[in-house]
Amino acid sequence: MLAQIRQWIERRRAGPKGNISPENMPNPKTPGDQLLSECRLIVLDLETTGLHANKDEVIAVGAVAINGGTIDLSDQFDLILRRPELDITKTVLIHGIGPEALTQGHETEDALRFLLEWMNGDPVLAYHSAFDQKFLEKTLKAELGYARNHTWMDVADLLPAVFPDAFNTRKGLDQWADFFGLEMSARHHAASDALATAELTLIALNKAHKDGLKTLRQLHDKLRYHRRLKNIHRM
Repeated sequence: MLAQIRQWIERRRAGPKGNISPENMPNPKTPGDQLLSECRLIVLDLETTGLHANKDEVIAVGAVAINGGTIDLSDQFDLILRRPELDITKTVLIHGIGPEALTQGHETEDALRFLLEWMNGDPVLAYHSAFDQKFLEKTLKAELGYARNHTWMDVADLLPAVFPDAFNTRKGLDQWADFFGLEMSARHHAASDALATAELTLIALNKAHKDGLKTLRQLHDKLRYHRRLKNIHRM
């Protein structure tokens, strides 16, 4: 990944001046008639200095693409950001990213621009996506002035939406992995969590396809309906 980003930086800086500005990034795609069996989806996970987007910061990004209904291991993103000024004392034991790693990480602006180009505007999935969305949007706005709205979908909604009888109560990523017999290693490592989430996503997409969901719009609408029902039951 580091070699890829170095090549990308050299290529971009050799081009026309200003072509790495946020305005020249790929446009976010909206849910439409894209076939789930053919479209590219981004499954993403972040490591942060804490749980509060208003005061904590992103320190690592891990993501993997689902291409044509399969996880593409050649199409991944895994970088620690260079942010030595941040205090990670409260979370280092969780994610294992210490001061040395933040000092040796990749330059934040370059990494974020590379991430946006790599994402290519494709829809993003994450487990409890509101967390990752808030942090990533905040970071992109602060570091790059980038404020375009990408399509986000929550795998924590997707799984019970297509497997409604699996659990009676809301469960976590580890419990869903256990339910499907998936092995999870290096938890709280962004790239590993993204891969585990992608495996669960693929299981859910295969079930959704069997249930008649063929397009990205149909999937997006099903998740919106599921969230509406969940909110009604909470009332």
